[in-house]
Amino acid sequence: MLRMLIGAIALSTALVTHALAQGKDDSFPTKPVTLVVPFAPGGNDGEARIEAGKMSELLGQQFLIDYKPGAGSTIGTGYVAKAAPDGHTLLVASGPFPSLTALFKDLSFDPIKDFAPVSLMSKRTTVLLVHPAFPAKSFQDYVAYARANPGKINFGTAGAGATVHLAGAWIHSATNTNATFIHHKGTGPMLLELAAGRIDVAPANLVVATAQIKSGKVRVLAIMNDTRSPLLPGVMTIAEQGLPGYDYGSWLGFVAPGATPVAIVNKLSEAFARVARMPDIVKRFEPEGAVMVGSTPAEFRKLLVAETERWNIVVRDNQIKLEQ
Repeated sequence: MLRMLIGAIALSTALVTHALAQGKDDSFPTKPVTLVVPFAPGGNDGEARIEAGKMSELLGQQFLIDYKPGAGSTIGTGYVAKAAPDGHTLLVASGPFPSLTALFKDLSFDPIKDFAPVSLMSKRTTVLLVHPAFPAKSFQDYVAYARANPGKINFGTAGAGATVHLAGAWIHSATNTNATFIHHKGTGPMLLELAAGRIDVAPANLVVATAQIKSGKVRVLAIMNDTRSPLLPGVMTIAEQGLPGYDYGSWLGFVAPGATPVAIVNKLSEAFARVARMPDIVKRFEPEGAVMVGSTPAEFRKLLVAETERWNIVVRDNQIKLEQ
């Protein structure tokens, strides 16, 4: 009898192990899943909240949003890095995530080594904006003006170390020009300063800047992503205007603690991909210039590694330093 019991347990364990190896885990999730946002409310968390509702319907457990802002997003990110690797705690990752190792030298975690990418959910259009009176009419004009007027361009950012700051530094290091960076406490104040003419140029999410663009208070100089936006089909990208390989845009995705089993990561990824392809989700975010993706973990990892390497170079070359 004991042999039979041991044999049954061994067979059961083998079946579970085989199922996990095949990327299947029918038991997950066994409790509510927490999606940690490492910023204060008001950003891309709106998208995450809507996607959380869809995931609750698909997987039969609640997906809840939990805000843990502070220290340049390192508090919430570090919390998830140390969470139980069982798939029930995920990080809502966005553009700043792969820049953390470049900006903060004493992190208690590594965004690549200590996390398991789950799915890149969406990409959004970022535009390079100028005040209407700024003399440049194209990105080529902008580079020429910057070369003729070194350091005289006031380049606005949403904060020191923000990805728009890094994106601007990338432009100037790649074109061998320089500007004076003016940091603000968020995109809203930055756009107000741009409209008032107190700064010359600033990058911003297209949707956030739409009102100022339509009113003529700011002017679009170029698309910062590597592809044009269907909302502004006539505006060329920076890459098309003389800087090949330039590609900066905001995005949103989900990552899990690094030791999370592959079977659970795959189940989450497949569910998130289904959500990204739902017609009502695509339609909901289309007016925001969002392209829904729903990537595989491998595809998302490729993006994270590439952006981590890029921001390391930009931060090093521009000697950008922040304190955690």
